Amino acid sequence: MPIYKLGEKPMFPSGNLAEKDGLIAFGGKITVDFIIEAYSNGIFPWYNNDEPILWWCPNPRTVFFVNEIHISKSMKKLIKSQKYKITFDTAFDKVIENCKNTRKETWINEDIIKVYSELYKLGLAHSVEVWDNNKLIGGLYGLCLGKVFFGESMFSLEPNTSKLALISLGNFLNKEDFRIIDCQVHNEHLESLGAIEIGRREFLRILREDIVKKQKFYKWIYM
Repeated sequence: MPIYKLGEKPMFPSGNLAEKDGLIAFGGKITVDFIIEAYSNGIFPWYNNDEPILWWCPNPRTVFFVNEIHISKSMKKLIKSQKYKITFDTAFDKVIENCKNTRKETWINEDIIKVYSELYKLGLAHSVEVWDNNKLIGGLYGLCLGKVFFGESMFSLEPNTSKLALISLGNFLNKEDFRIIDCQVHNEHLESLGAIEIGRREFLRILREDIVKKQKFYKWIYM
């Protein structure tokens, strides 16, 4: 398959045309319009600072079905203890900065931070925060289009706090009739929490069905 060169306008080929490794295009811009159009088609940017912007649609795709997130006995005990406070959308900038700073290598550059901050202000990007008193110790952020949540990154400064953020997100999304959280690519940490791989065609089918559904909320509130 060819790798497509993007121009000035956010126009993407079908995700089913991606290379075996998932690469489908290069070029374009990291702007709100490009991000929304890309994710609406199951495509996301992933590149290093010394590379052109690369766009991907991998096969298989790693996802959580929100009603099937695995909660271990130890996590159930932590949740029941109410040791930490959970909030949504109260410290988005701090969450994305921690996601960047807690990794030795990261795709979260200044362009990504800028565009996701803009998406947050538009009510399209969201964060989950885990607090120990007034100290932020874990969380995650991602993009929400229709009834699909595209998870971008998570972090933990204390054991299991990113897991707590994910479980809290899954519970919330399940109540709001979401079906999946997109995790993009597989890793063992996600698998341990119940993430599974599905075929790209199946993922894009779910995306077409769920991305057109309306959201009832703008700023999320943890209940």
